Amino acid sequence: MARFRNRLALLGSAAALAAGAVVPAQFAGSPSAAAAEEYQWVALGDSYTAGVIRAAGDAFEYPRDGCERTDRSYPQVIDRDLGGLFELTNVSCGAATVEDVTDTPQQPIGRHLPPVSEDPDHPFPAVPTQSEAVGADTDVITVGAGGNTLGFAELLNKCMQLGGENDGAGTPCKDGLAAGVPARLDKVSREYDRMLTVLNERAPQAKILAVGYPTVVPADTAKCGYGDLTKFGTITQGDLNWLRQDVLEPLNKAIEKSTGTQEAASFVDLYDSSRNHSACDDGKWVEGVITLPDQLSFVHPNALGHRNAADHVEEAMLNTIS
Repeated sequence: MARFRNRLALLGSAAALAAGAVVPAQFAGSPSAAAAEEYQWVALGDSYTAGVIRAAGDAFEYPRDGCERTDRSYPQVIDRDLGGLFELTNVSCGAATVEDVTDTPQQPIGRHLPPVSEDPDHPFPAVPTQSEAVGADTDVITVGAGGNTLGFAELLNKCMQLGGENDGAGTPCKDGLAAGVPARLDKVSREYDRMLTVLNERAPQAKILAVGYPTVVPADTAKCGYGDLTKFGTITQGDLNWLRQDVLEPLNKAIEKSTGTQEAASFVDLYDSSRNHSACDDGKWVEGVITLPDQLSFVHPNALGHRNAADHVEEAMLNTIS
């Protein structure tokens, strides 16, 4: 947080004011600043943005729309940290694909994952395409998406099934699914390129911050005890190495490459800072399949992971207005 506070101090300086930064009264202390409008920020994305799991806080929107935004997810953390400098519109939604951000109204699932969990409010009405929240007055867009377009949850499910059938030996998931991964990654790249183009068209003056995915699987997969549902359950060590090297790391690279094609876009890397905080590490920032005693987490960031994301996204946001 020291880095974040230093940036706030800079924003309140005479140099920042001379550069034309819009600074609220609590930072600048001048009548003209007090009358200034906040920067308009729209947060888009999937469950890694929305929060969703109980380890990422409590759902705070009632009546529920099924997107399961939680109060300790990184958009909400940043909203509290920045103290009114940015006005947040958070339309992130669990299970969202890149197309749900760009073009498609989404049917949220809430916590309805039968047969594991039944959501009493399911089914939920469709929510609008997330990009509809972006307009000509938007100053900053943060977006974290791509994992559902890749089909990461599907891969995890299949790898657990195959690992169980093979008693934890070998690489049954890699053997059965690796051939299809390049096409999945190509789909992410195509749809991500289009999403960035659409967002730029809707908000020509906005800076787009594409938020990558954190480290989920450690380099040392021996940390991930076979059968441990607080980690990766019955996924074999060999398949965990494959998921890290050939699926998750290339996913981040695909997002970063797409971001590089848009002058208004920047990539926010969460992977390096979270290397020692995977689902199998002590001090984890990502939960495993479950969080004890009985919460289904299915490999999502907890509040500590969202705090780390907030630190990096905050810095990038503040750089857009410095």
